[in-house]
Amino acid sequence: MPSPLRKRSRSIVAASSLLVPACLGFVPSALAQFTPNKLVVSRSVYDNRASNVTVGEILPPNCALTTAGCPAGNGAPHNGTYPYVFNNDLYDSNFGITSAIYLDQLSLTGKLISTLEVPNSTKPTVTTDHLVTSFSSKSELALNLSTDGSFISFMGYVAPVDTLDVSNSNTPLVIDPTNPDGQTPFYRAVAKVGADGTFDFTETNAYSGNNGRAAILNSAADVFYTAGNAGNGSNPQPNGVILGAGAQFIPEVMQGEQLQNPGLPTPLGSFSVTELGDKADKVGKDDNFRGLTVFNNVVYFTKGSGGNGVNTVYFVDTTGTACPNGVGLPMPGAALPTMPDTYSLSTLQTSGPNNNMCILAGFPTALAKTASPVMYPFGLFFANADTLYVADEGDGYTGGTDLYTHAAAQTMSGGLQKWVFNTTTKQWTYAYTLKNGLGIGSPYTVNKYPTGNNPATNLPWAPATDGLRNITGLVGSDGLVAIYAVSSTVSGNGDVGADPNKLYVIQDVLSNTSATAPAAMLPAYEVEAAKFGEVLRGVSFTPGTNVARLKDVY
Repeated sequence: MPSPLRKRSRSIVAASSLLVPACLGFVPSALAQFTPNKLVVSRSVYDNRASNVTVGEILPPNCALTTAGCPAGNGAPHNGTYPYVFNNDLYDSNFGITSAIYLDQLSLTGKLISTLEVPNSTKPTVTTDHLVTSFSSKSELALNLSTDGSFISFMGYVAPVDTLDVSNSNTPLVIDPTNPDGQTPFYRAVAKVGADGTFDFTETNAYSGNNGRAAILNSAADVFYTAGNAGNGSNPQPNGVILGAGAQFIPEVMQGEQLQNPGLPTPLGSFSVTELGDKADKVGKDDNFRGLTVFNNVVYFTKGSGGNGVNTVYFVDTTGTACPNGVGLPMPGAALPTMPDTYSLSTLQTSGPNNNMCILAGFPTALAKTASPVMYPFGLFFANADTLYVADEGDGYTGGTDLYTHAAAQTMSGGLQKWVFNTTTKQWTYAYTLKNGLGIGSPYTVNKYPTGNNPATNLPWAPATDGLRNITGLVGSDGLVAIYAVSSTVSGNGDVGADPNKLYVIQDVLSNTSATAPAAMLPAYEVEAAKFGEVLRGVSFTPGTNVARLKDVY
C-alpha cells in the first residue's frame, strides 16, 4: 500500500495548453496523456473577473419572461469578484457561473504529474466540441472508469465559460415554463477521455432544470449510465422533466457536438416512494441521485439531498424480481442494462416511470423529511461483495455561529461509512463511520482567501470539512483499504460549493466490523488541496488501470 503524504505543494503543469482539433475530439500534447495506476482528480477554476456580474443585474437571466418571475430585491448585490460573487446566491438561488474543467493526474501519494484542460470556449483552437461545469455546483464532475477500465467519463454543460445560471436552465427539448431560470436552454453532455487524452462528448436533453452528476460507460454496449437531478419549477413537472431525472441511459454518439441532435431523455431506471407504501410526492425528485457505481454487473445509485424521497442506496433491477416491495438484493447472475427502461405515460405523473429500482436491503427506507438519523450518501466503493463504503457529505448546516461544532458533532453522517453484508439475515448492516484525520468541523485557511466574517451571512469565511462526496478505492494485499475521497465543506460563504476543498486518502482494515477496534481509527491524510478560486470534485484511477491488481503494484 502507498504511504500517503500529509501535505504537498502543487505547481500546476498546464500540459494541455495547446489543443489540436481532431475529427471526433481533441488530442492534447503528449505530456498530458494518462498512465495506468495513477489518480485523476477533476478540478475547476473560477476566472475571477469582476465583469462576470454587474451589481444590480437582475437574475436569473430572462426571469421576467418566466411564469415564476424574478426574485425580490434590487438585483445582484455583488460583482464577479471571488469569493464575494457567490453571495449572489442569497439573492438568486439559481446562481452559478460556468467555469473550465481540469483533470489533474496524480501519483497515489499525491504528487502532481500533469494537468489536462477540457476543451472550452476560452481556447482559440476550440470552435465546436467543448464542455464546462457550473461553479459552484458541488455535486458535479464525478469521475468514473468505464466497465473495461479504458476510459474516464463525467458530465457537464455545452455552454461558454462565464455564462450565468446554466445549472438550472432548461434543456432544448424539455422546457418547463415554471422554471424561474429563463436562461437560454443548454444541452448537458457526457465527456469520455482515454489514455491518449482525446475527448468525445455525447449530448443529452436529460437533467433539464438541474444537473448531470456522474456517468459510467458500459464499454460492451457503448452506452452511458448517468446520475443527476432534474426540475426547477412547480409541481406537476412536465413529462420530460420526470423522464430526464435520476438514472439515465444515454447511448454514446461518435460525432462532434455540432452534428448531434439528441432526442427526449431515456430513463435507465426510476424509484417511487409509492413502492414503499408512502404517498406520492414530487415524482421526479424521488430520483434526485448523486453517487453512481457498477459492481458485479449491477448499477448502484445514491440519493442524499432534497426534501423528497428516501436518502439511501439503490440498485437497478434488470430481472424484475429482486424487490416486489421496493427493497431487496440484486439477483445472482443479473446482467447490466443494455436497453433503456420502459414506461407508461398514463402513470408517469402519479408514480413515475416503470420503477425498476430497489433500495438495497438493510439501508434506510424512511422518508428523508422524517428519518432519524438522516443519511447524506454520495460516493460508493465496494471493497468486495460483502463490504461497501459510502461517502456521507454531512448535513451542510450553516444556520448559525455553531456551524463548526455542529459539523464536528455529527455521528453517523459526515464521513466514510462502512457497511458489511450479513449472510445470515441477508441484510447490509452499518458498522461505523471513519472520520479520524478529516478535521471535520475544524476551519482551515486558504492563501488569499478572506478572513473574519462574511458580511452577507455574518458567519466566518473559513471553510471546514463537513463530510465526503465522490470516492474511489483499492484493497491492498495486506487487507488494508485505501479510499480516496473529495471533501464537502461548511462555511459562511453565500454558497459553500465555492469553498476550496480537499482530497483525502482514508485507511481502513477490511476485516474490521467494529468501531471499537483500534485499527478502525487509522488516520486519513490530505492528498490534494484546492487553492483560491478552485474546487475539487471527482476522483478516479487513470484509464488502463487494473484496479483489482493495484494491490500487486504497490
